[in-house]
Amino acid sequence: MDGFTYKNIFETKGIEYLATIAFFAILIPFWLLLNRQIKTKKQSQKSAGILNINTLKIPQGVFFSKFHTWTHLGVSGVARVGLDDLLLHMIGEVKFDRIKTPGEKIKKGDLLARIEHKGNILKVFSPISGEIMEANPVLTTNPELLNEDPYVKGWLYKIKPISWTADTYSYYLAEDATLFSRQELDKFKEFISASLGKYSPQPSMLILQDGGELLDQPLSGLPPEAWQEFQEDFLGKKTLHRNKGCLRNQENQKKS
Repeated sequence: MDGFTYKNIFETKGIEYLATIAFFAILIPFWLLLNRQIKTKKQSQKSAGILNINTLKIPQGVFFSKFHTWTHLGVSGVARVGLDDLLLHMIGEVKFDRIKTPGEKIKKGDLLARIEHKGNILKVFSPISGEIMEANPVLTTNPELLNEDPYVKGWLYKIKPISWTADTYSYYLAEDATLFSRQELDKFKEFISASLGKYSPQPSMLILQDGGELLDQPLSGLPPEAWQEFQEDFLGKKTLHRNKGCLRNQENQKKS
């Protein structure tokens, strides 16, 4: 037929196009399957109550202190502060005992709040200096938000900072925050292992048998002595009391 020209596709670049199409036809389903498996693994770890880096919320743009408090400066110039997700996974469900009121001044490192879990009280210290603007009113009726949503609805206080740059200079942000959390998890595993040897005859209740991964909220099952050590090693300042009544009686005695 006049004007008709036949070309063998294998003698042109067509074979390269076919190879490329075939490659992606294989790669894309494999990639989707792999990501589905990773997602499923993370979901199963959460549902099984496993504590590892994959179960933690580490939002971008939030400054983390080494004592497991966080702060975020809003466009209004007022900062929110709260407890990081790793601390809450270490402890379990906590209640927030307000000790600061609007108008009070606070310095970085000052006592900010007390949190209580099954009678054990830990002291938390302020990540920044400034003026207390507001304590989170929602936590009075919904204390569970501390654990469920620590960075959005579960913040502790709003503070107007007076030295934001200096206070947050050494804090962890973005990838550094993730690295810090990973290192703290390793440190916490060592802490739990040592505590089990001293205080618990049944380590299987706190650590998984396969792989040695921690179950969620492992500190919850340990005695007050372990909580005291946890306060010193992870939150700073050697201050912890067994219950609120005892704590308040001691403080009243100091005042009288």
